[in-house]
Amino acid sequence: MTTKTQGNVGVVLAGLLLSILMASMDNTIVATAMGTIVGQLGGLDKFVWVTSAYMVAEMAGMPIFGKLSDMYGRKKFFIFGILVFMAGSILCGTATSIVELSIYRAIQGIGGGALIPIAFTIMFDTVPLEKRGKLGGLFGAVFGLSSIFGPLLGAYITDYIKWEWIFYINLPIGIIAFLMVTIFYKESHEHSRQKIDWLGAFTLVGGIVCLMFALELGGKQFAWDSATILGLFAGFAVLALLFLFAETRAQEPIISFNMFKDKLYASSNVMALLSGAAFITASIYIPIFIQGVLGGKATNSGLVLLPMMLGSVVTATLGGALMTKISYRSIMLPTLALLAGGVALLTTIGPDSSKLIIRLFMVLVGLGIGASFSVLSNAVIHSVSARQRGSASATLNFLRSLGMTLGITVFGIIQSHLFTRKLGDSFPGGTGEEIPAGIDLSDPHALLSPVARASIPEQALDKISLALSSSITHTFAWAIIPALLAFLVAFAMGRSKLDPSSEGQGSHAAH
Repeated sequence: MTTKTQGNVGVVLAGLLLSILMASMDNTIVATAMGTIVGQLGGLDKFVWVTSAYMVAEMAGMPIFGKLSDMYGRKKFFIFGILVFMAGSILCGTATSIVELSIYRAIQGIGGGALIPIAFTIMFDTVPLEKRGKLGGLFGAVFGLSSIFGPLLGAYITDYIKWEWIFYINLPIGIIAFLMVTIFYKESHEHSRQKIDWLGAFTLVGGIVCLMFALELGGKQFAWDSATILGLFAGFAVLALLFLFAETRAQEPIISFNMFKDKLYASSNVMALLSGAAFITASIYIPIFIQGVLGGKATNSGLVLLPMMLGSVVTATLGGALMTKISYRSIMLPTLALLAGGVALLTTIGPDSSKLIIRLFMVLVGLGIGASFSVLSNAVIHSVSARQRGSASATLNFLRSLGMTLGITVFGIIQSHLFTRKLGDSFPGGTGEEIPAGIDLSDPHALLSPVARASIPEQALDKISLALSSSITHTFAWAIIPALLAFLVAFAMGRSKLDPSSEGQGSHAAH
């Protein structure tokens, strides 16, 4: 596919950056507002659906819209994504119940599933190769920033404006992005119309729905060994097998396994999955540590992520700039070593750790993850033809999101189990009269409220904080595993770098 983008390319790129910021930030912006939303709308038992509905729709949509953009053109599906996302945002702000909000979040997620992969692909199509590294760094930095900036913005809007505005804020951003891309992005009509892989699409969506709800509801609404959760996992297994079967038979598969025969493509996707799982664990549990162990305020716990955010911007930008000079592998190996080292250092923190030390460790985690946002996005399209870029970019974003989701769930189970066990050791006869009624210690979030902490006797609070601290640091020890595995996988990338003479000439340029 070739594009004849006339007018101001910078305006198009600005529109794409705004759309990435908007769609990826909506994954996290709701997190800090959920307490207020549940307080107003009710439905505490269903609040998990608000996040999972968005993530399910977004993840399921990514590979499908990526493939459709290869077949029928980027622009129409990108514009579709913006319009659906804005419509979903308006509906979310008008929701009167948690169920309504969850449905509207799914509509938002469908739009997000089109926006993120297609925005990256339009950038690859539009920008000359010699500038692609630096711009890839910028795009990657925005993607990384959004996952950290979202909770901070969500907390601020909820505290000082109204929770509805965490959704309405998307409208001015979306309208500007819509106008920039609609007016200034001129795409050629040279697309290859192919047969749509409907069986692959249905089995992929169904499988993701089963997996996400099993992970979200397991251990919360239903026991892990309950018929509901086991049934969901069984449904995922059956649909995943059907999807694999469908993709090997389809003329134009949604996720082409032929592309995974290329070492660079396969290793980049696996690294995105693994590094995403390690990175999200630090993002989630450090704020809980600051509030629940050190007794910081919600704003302080969010601000402790800023050093990580700045670190990720540095290596995302630097990695993008270095891609034409050194190999992808030479960039990823040292940065992933920093990620593993940063997570390893987080296992040493405790109730007497200073916030400065924790911030320094978070800088290392940020420096470690940043390059993956820019370098891997370029590495996956290195050897594919232009008509497969949408599918390649979407598969990478899908697997990164899956890694983060699995990280949140798996390490959440580990932390919860460790916390409960440590509490049992600290209070062998049960907490008895020491803990006021209404405080559920099985949920670490109970310790995040200054009011709840003030109501617990100091001696008991020290024991609980120590148990929470120990459970979080032991969870970080487990998170070193995916970080180290990502580092080892980087060796398989080979010596490829961003080079005009090799791009598009790989084994699957002709599919």
